[in-house]
Amino acid sequence: MRKLIPLLAGTLLLGGVAQAKPQDREAELARALQGRVAGEPVQCIDLHRIRSSRIITDTAILYDAGSVIYVNRPENGADQLNQWDTMVTRTPSTRLCNVDTVTMVDRASRNFTGVVFLGEFVPYRRVRNGD
Repeated sequence: MRKLIPLLAGTLLLGGVAQAKPQDREAELARALQGRVAGEPVQCIDLHRIRSSRIITDTAILYDAGSVIYVNRPENGADQLNQWDTMVTRTPSTRLCNVDTVTMVDRASRNFTGVVFLGEFVPYRRVRNGD
């Protein structure tokens, strides 16, 4: 029992250290969007234009469409976003819209971990110099 208490305390301490603070996540998002300016939000994006996606844990999903990065801050379920999970999206068309949901699945166990209800997509484009 004496050995178990320090082990448990150490595990709790490490778990607390591994958790990123909300301001750290916002800073990560700001770094990803550096040199870009926000446009008017849109309700849908064309999936065939999306090259990749990235999760900012508990914060947002970034959809990279080349010259534009779309940022989706979920209406509900942002706390289910985990950069180590896989996003599963089922849509009836080639567009992803703010009424769609994303199912989160653990990569290792393939177990369901949550549902994310998407919000509007904010496009971020590179700022052009006045050359």
